[in-house]
Amino acid sequence: MMFRHRRVLSAGAAAFAAVLLLSSCGDSGSDGPSAPIESGDPVAGGTLEVLQTGEPRSLDPAALTNYWAFQPTLGNALYGTLMINDIESLEIDYRMATEFSTLDGGKTFTLKLRPDLVFTDGTPLDAAAVKYNWDRLTDPTLGSTSGRWAAQIEETRVEDPTTLTVTMRSENPHYAQAVVGSSLNWIASPAALEQGQAAFDENPIGAGPFTLESWSRQDAVKLTKNPDYWDAPKPYLDSLTIRTVSDTNQRVNAMTTGAADLASETNWESIDKLESAGLNAEVVATGGGQFMGMNFRRAPFDDERARRAVALAVDLDAINTAVYNGLGEVPETLFADSSPFFTDIPLKETDPETAQKLFDELAGEGKPVSFSFLSYPTTESRTLGEALQAQLSAFENVEMNVDVVDYPQAVARTGSHDFDMLISSAVIQDPDSPLWLAFHSASAGNNVGVSDPELDAALDAGRISEDVDERKPAYNTVQERLTELVPGIWYYRAVPGVVWADNVHGVEVYALGSPLPEEIWVTE
Repeated sequence: MMFRHRRVLSAGAAAFAAVLLLSSCGDSGSDGPSAPIESGDPVAGGTLEVLQTGEPRSLDPAALTNYWAFQPTLGNALYGTLMINDIESLEIDYRMATEFSTLDGGKTFTLKLRPDLVFTDGTPLDAAAVKYNWDRLTDPTLGSTSGRWAAQIEETRVEDPTTLTVTMRSENPHYAQAVVGSSLNWIASPAALEQGQAAFDENPIGAGPFTLESWSRQDAVKLTKNPDYWDAPKPYLDSLTIRTVSDTNQRVNAMTTGAADLASETNWESIDKLESAGLNAEVVATGGGQFMGMNFRRAPFDDERARRAVALAVDLDAINTAVYNGLGEVPETLFADSSPFFTDIPLKETDPETAQKLFDELAGEGKPVSFSFLSYPTTESRTLGEALQAQLSAFENVEMNVDVVDYPQAVARTGSHDFDMLISSAVIQDPDSPLWLAFHSASAGNNVGVSDPELDAALDAGRISEDVDERKPAYNTVQERLTELVPGIWYYRAVPGVVWADNVHGVEVYALGSPLPEEIWVTE
């Protein structure tokens, strides 16, 4: 296991853990990513009230993010999935795709689709449509969080209506995991996308289990059953209503009072409260986590001494108490001790005396440490920034402020590298995708701007091999280099969580907390 994985029944809580880090391609299976808890035949009808944590700036799949802290249920509802993974074994299970295979170690892949798939506008969801969607994700004007994954593709070529050949810029046999956990998994109608964002947001066209009824920004997305969904008799629900609630306490209140039926959750304390209230929960087991990333590209954090000084000044247990009432998990190591890649290399160290000496040294050179923390508009993010600010106020020659912005602005500033410090993450299932994306110098997702040849070489070595014993030395080096470079302060083991009410059944989760709405059914 990379970290905790809990599935909690209404009668009580049961904690268990097991995750294998295997290859990215597998045979299709009937069990899906996580088998439903209860047995019995699904019941047709009903509606589901869903809470997501991030308001979408557009319904274009390029603008949506396919993990728990953003819009996974919405994307899955409108567009369906090409493929999913089992959250424990990481084995691939195919949906609208039937194959994603490589015969040359991940330099080229063959993507096969089910025949006769159609979008709700009647146009074909074929290899050309997948090519269109995947190619456009690399357009920087879209500002897609999935552009960093799409940028790893050198070329896509349509072989026939159901076959796409994908050539990678470099070998990556684990690339299916990147497809599964990003908006590469969501395909929209090219004809509809060509109409422009405003028209598409009025009438987004996919081939998913639900279609748009209405979208009231900052309020609710209302969806109705797609009667022509390819996997009939799914979906079982007649409709979904998805609302954005960024505050974890409001989500807890809505779930415990019955105002909502299913929610994405980001907070361990909230998960504990919901468990105590008798609700069901699934938390995907992961390693890595969230870190306060420091921008190598500009002062003050272009100087390693400034990064190290701030890191040494921070008491992470106090941060945990301030932000999560002590119920969060501070990552001690990059991998959990049950992972095959575990090495006992500590991620955190607190040394206030050395921190002050470094602050003084920099100030003596005319470079006092002054920076801003870029915060999302959530309670957790603001509290984190304020807690760090309070700790640093005890030191001389360091000044920090908290800059709270909305989600679209935060995404835009992250993409343009217009920040000093921000919340970033490397949430690990298979280690390749999150670590390469976050820290390789050639990665478009390397937001903090790390550039280290030894780190790059280790990340490349871990990517190319499919053998755990061969990959382990590479990821040992990755852990060592991250400790030396100090790209950020690892403060929180992520919570890719989904919670649901007792009358909600068939909840299945893949990737990093991405529920499949077509599988869900409700009883009175």
